[in-house]
Amino acid sequence: MEKQPPKKVLIIDDHPLIRHGITRLVQEEDDVTICGEAEDAADALAAIERSQPDIVVLDIMLKTVNGLDLITTIRDRFPDLPILILSMHDETLYAERALRAGAQGYVMKQDSPEKLIEAIRRVLDGQLYLSESMTARMLKKIASGSSDQEISPFDLLSARELEVFRLIGKGTATRDIAAQLGVSVKTVDAHRANIKKKLELKSGAELVQRAIKWVLSQEPSG
Repeated sequence: MEKQPPKKVLIIDDHPLIRHGITRLVQEEDDVTICGEAEDAADALAAIERSQPDIVVLDIMLKTVNGLDLITTIRDRFPDLPILILSMHDETLYAERALRAGAQGYVMKQDSPEKLIEAIRRVLDGQLYLSESMTARMLKKIASGSSDQEISPFDLLSARELEVFRLIGKGTATRDIAAQLGVSVKTVDAHRANIKKKLELKSGAELVQRAIKWVLSQEPSG
């Protein structure tokens, strides 16, 4: 039987060390190869056009754009291109959002290298990939009809509200949040109000406190 050419993998991550590590890992395999890298949305879309990858490995948090928004853009422009999320963020908060946006899998950066290769192969094979614990959690949620007792307050936040919440926790000023997300200050204020209501917080100070605590729990090394 004639040997098939390796499947092409495009890495989208704004950390050079992460891109280098994934490249070294993938290049050790015979059935997959790296066809390109990108660090932001514009570079990513250009790289997809140029290199025609078989799969994209995407960090869900890039400096210039929310990865969830980029998933939607990729899905609109390249509907048949599989997307695998590789993230440092807790899958219980982001995996379901990523799948709803159009990704086919979610791997955490804390997982073993073997898990990433397994996930790439499974998504290339047309399957979804989640950890066993996350798969069980989602199946339980479906089976229980998403009862209110099992819904975290953070599940109630939209993807954009969660991004605003994360930036608040990182100490980003409202004007800077607006500039980074490409929205008005008024829109950011509206998101802040919605977040306070959904998380049942009474003041802006309480919101900042809760956001900082959450970011520290999610990004201990950041």
